[in-house]
Amino acid sequence: MKRNIAAALLSLAALTAGAQNLTDAQKAAADAAAALQKAPENVVEAPKPKYWTRTLTTTLTFGQTSLTNWAAGGDNTYTLATYIDGNANWKKEAMFWNNRLQLDYGFLYASSKPIVQKNSDRIVLESKWGYKIKDKWSFSANYDYRSQFAKGYNYGTPGGLTDELSHKEVVKAWKDARVLKSNIFAPAYTNISLGIDWVPNKWFTANLAPLTGGLVIVSEEVLRASYGMPVRPDYEKLDAAGEEYGALKASGELYKPVKFEFGAQLKIDIKANINNNFSYSTQFVAFTNYLNKPFVHNRLIWDNRFAWKLAKYFTLNITTNMIYDPDILIMNDSDKDKYPSGTQRVQFKESLSFGFTYMIASKNK
Repeated sequence: MKRNIAAALLSLAALTAGAQNLTDAQKAAADAAAALQKAPENVVEAPKPKYWTRTLTTTLTFGQTSLTNWAAGGDNTYTLATYIDGNANWKKEAMFWNNRLQLDYGFLYASSKPIVQKNSDRIVLESKWGYKIKDKWSFSANYDYRSQFAKGYNYGTPGGLTDELSHKEVVKAWKDARVLKSNIFAPAYTNISLGIDWVPNKWFTANLAPLTGGLVIVSEEVLRASYGMPVRPDYEKLDAAGEEYGALKASGELYKPVKFEFGAQLKIDIKANINNNFSYSTQFVAFTNYLNKPFVHNRLIWDNRFAWKLAKYFTLNITTNMIYDPDILIMNDSDKDKYPSGTQRVQFKESLSFGFTYMIASKNK
């Protein structure tokens, strides 16, 4: 009997201790849950929106030809040229703003002329704001500017050169014989256009702007006749065959420095990377002036650039530039008797260069 009572008391004690332990465990769990609720949450911040993308490509090329006792003849020549292509593009939802600046400048020295000549000079600034209305279509407003940095010349061979002349006198003779053909703001083309973009894929863009207003600026008086500038209102009643008219025409004072144009513009851009080493870009621009023989009297500009990457920082570049502007009169020695003031001609320039190329592509931010 005593043994049974002792066993019962031990069992009761064990149950009481187990209940106490369970109560303590439940309390500890409740305290832990309360502490977790009071702990600060680790909130993961969403990444900031990325609106801008920027790229900058710089190219520096150098060329040299040296002749010693060369029976076929020729010149020792040195060329130095640079090209900069900067892009800054912004995009937010359906709205975008694209900007591009292209700068070309280069020099040429030939032993047959004691002066350094400019052989490359171009400024092209483009800015486009747009709003996407469908998958491949956008409304857009464009601003374009084209000009050059410095004076450009046609170089003729001066007469009267003798061995008795000093180097300074020879240089002066060559400079006096050159003919001015361009300068900064002579000419300069700037326009604003409203239209629509069609972008069927990432490498092709076509812009049609039926509302395009622009200015042609020629700051050099002697160049205004060759760039088709209009006659000043004060001189419109002068006799075109008179001496005063002829003198004003020869000096360039007869013409306005600025011409307003209003018309339509078509611009096509293609940028294609054939592979990791070869790329091609082209731009074609056609403008017709509603105020002067629309759809007949058209200005055309076509630029091409081929780049072949030969090593990490070295590239072979081929560029071509074609311009046809019916307002620009170009004189050619072969028919200067037939066209003493010049006539409309297709302008074409081609350049092949090998040099150092470096590209910077910034992160979006």
